[in-house]
Amino acid sequence: MKRKPTLEVCLSPLLLHLFEPKGKVVVIIDILRASSTICTILENGASRVIPVASLEECLKYKDKENHIVAAERHGQKPDGFEFGNSPFDFPREKVEGKTVVLTTTNGTKALHMSAEASHIVIGSFLNLDSLCSWLKETNRDTVLFSAGWKNHLNFEDSVYGGAVLEMLKNDFESDLDSSLAVRYLYKNLKNRMDVAMKFSSHYKRLEGFGVSKDVDYCLSINELSVLPILQGKDLVDAYQTQDHDNKGTSF
Repeated sequence: MKRKPTLEVCLSPLLLHLFEPKGKVVVIIDILRASSTICTILENGASRVIPVASLEECLKYKDKENHIVAAERHGQKPDGFEFGNSPFDFPREKVEGKTVVLTTTNGTKALHMSAEASHIVIGSFLNLDSLCSWLKETNRDTVLFSAGWKNHLNFEDSVYGGAVLEMLKNDFESDLDSSLAVRYLYKNLKNRMDVAMKFSSHYKRLEGFGVSKDVDYCLSINELSVLPILQGKDLVDAYQTQDHDNKGTSF
């Protein structure tokens, strides 16, 4: 019998080396808010998102035609940037046909750490079905990589990892206790996530910044149909490319 591919969850960037991501699919998870925002940007018609590691690199694109620079550090928009990391910063009328250059505290760091993966895609509650359908079709060993918060485990990314594992439990093998734990976490909370999330540190952090509406949006399930995938240095919608099985990370 042909073996099923593996699907495991990495709950901190400090643990990624244990999952040997080289040659595997890596799903970047940063529910609050980078992965949700990237999905929204592409859904609203941006041609691509360029994830960069530093504020300085991001600002190099500031005066380029049809480019928008956006940044977040420690949950807030840094000085010198018109756009932050809220999905509401990127309505269709502002981003359609444009390139968005983005740097964030956790999410874009996780992207760069995953450079040896065969494919890097972006997962959020907003595109849960799109991601799971693509993972089933691609049928490769996969790591669900939680960006966390400054290398710490975080609640919302863990719950999302559990959601993906639950949806794909018949299609992949998942043997690690971390995967078992987040799957049961999701099963216990899936009907009351909005209430449970209010106890999380990241919710409280964003609430303190006056952007709790972002949380409600980021927890919405299957609002979007896109699947951001890294091609070279650009995130594009896998479903708008000719080859759904494309690859080519080049950080």
